[in-house]
Amino acid sequence: MNLRKPCLPPLWYPGDPDGIGNFLSDYCDGGGKARTLSAGTVIAAVAPHAGWYYSGAIAAQAVAALSGQVAAAGQGSEPDTVAVIGGHLPQGMPALFAMEDAADTPLGPMEIDGEIRDTLCTRLQETGILRPAPDRYQDNTVEVLLPMVRYFFPQAKLLWMRLPADICSFEVGKLLARTAASLGRKFLVLGSTDLTHYGHHYEFIPHGSGKAALDWVKNVNDRRFIDAAEAGDAAAVLARAGEERSACSAGAVLGVMGYAAELRGTQSGSSGKLLAYGTSADAGDGGVPDSFVGYGAFVWM
Repeated sequence: MNLRKPCLPPLWYPGDPDGIGNFLSDYCDGGGKARTLSAGTVIAAVAPHAGWYYSGAIAAQAVAALSGQVAAAGQGSEPDTVAVIGGHLPQGMPALFAMEDAADTPLGPMEIDGEIRDTLCTRLQETGILRPAPDRYQDNTVEVLLPMVRYFFPQAKLLWMRLPADICSFEVGKLLARTAASLGRKFLVLGSTDLTHYGHHYEFIPHGSGKAALDWVKNVNDRRFIDAAEAGDAAAVLARAGEERSACSAGAVLGVMGYAAELRGTQSGSSGKLLAYGTSADAGDGGVPDSFVGYGAFVWM
């Protein structure tokens, strides 16, 4: 078996099954940390992709929301495949795919759905929406979420892909939905992005430092991106991320939005819902660090 090995150093997420189970057990089956959603089927979600110490609790709520709708549907409803869409790709980059047979996780390998990957790559080449290419890079946007996906969906296969910050990624999401349907897959999609990266470490300091800077990130910069995602405005999501530096992986969000729009049968019906929000500053001692990052969990129903 051609196995994709983890590239992240220790401490990004627990390296053993017990550590992962201890972290995630409270989000299972309506546990105390799981968010209860109003009636509706969760078809896709977006989670942050920092180390679990900083954003794991927020990411777990997104993945648990996908898992919760499966549990509500009853036995036999687990998806055949979960697509995890990462980013960190600028406009002009191709859509990247893991070409291995499986991706390794601390809970064991997760088989990659080669049929849906290869079919999607062929259709991307035929349509010219985006050029597909192998993902040969070291990147956290997919890997850091895989132990959660493997934990909540132990029988599912994986589609590992990353999309650029390009409006074409919205169309890739729509094509992904059509491809999964044509192959008869029970399918779920999880996108991956962090929000504003603020401070000297990121060379982005438009509002000074301290509490005023943190308040601006939370209530203005991140809020404007959140509003665009909740409104289902793909152009605004791309513009906010690029012009205002309020998301690092807009392509992943656009892919999720396109997937949801296709399932809903409408170009404009891709609005999401913010499930949880925080920043890396929340993990500190109450002070505002020099540099910090915003995190959001979103669902599409």
